[in-house]
Amino acid sequence: MNELSDLIEPTAIAPKLAAASRRQALQAMAELLAKSAGIDARIVFEAVLMRERLGGTGMGEGVAIPHAAVPGLKHAIGAFARLETAQDFDALDGRPADLVFMLLSPVDRGGDHLKALARVSRFFRRADMRGALRAARGVDGIFALFSGPLRSDAA
Repeated sequence: MNELSDLIEPTAIAPKLAAASRRQALQAMAELLAKSAGIDARIVFEAVLMRERLGGTGMGEGVAIPHAAVPGLKHAIGAFARLETAQDFDALDGRPADLVFMLLSPVDRGGDHLKALARVSRFFRRADMRGALRAARGVDGIFALFSGPLRSDAA
């Protein structure tokens, strides 16, 4: 499955999230994802925050992929937010992130976590997808982008 729609539900998409800091963005996204998936927001926030303390999850080009393993999950899940004000996620290029995809995986499924993280990363490496996400109108427009097939940049 090449698309990301198996990782995210429309109810876990925030097309215009106001956050004054990285921590505030992570907390709002943890609450959004927890509500969508029926899990504890506090546990999600603490797990993601602990991972952020190990090193920033900014991948550059205005994208961050905060991620963590969370007990009680059966498969990887995600949430997406387009931030009104970009926040610093310690990307190597120094650019703050306005596109944030939070990825959670089961504690005992490290291989599945890495595969999901690679899929999300491949999606966001594409300049056309980043541009389309920034231009998309509302939840439906954003979800449609996550539902389409991924095409590799490789020749």
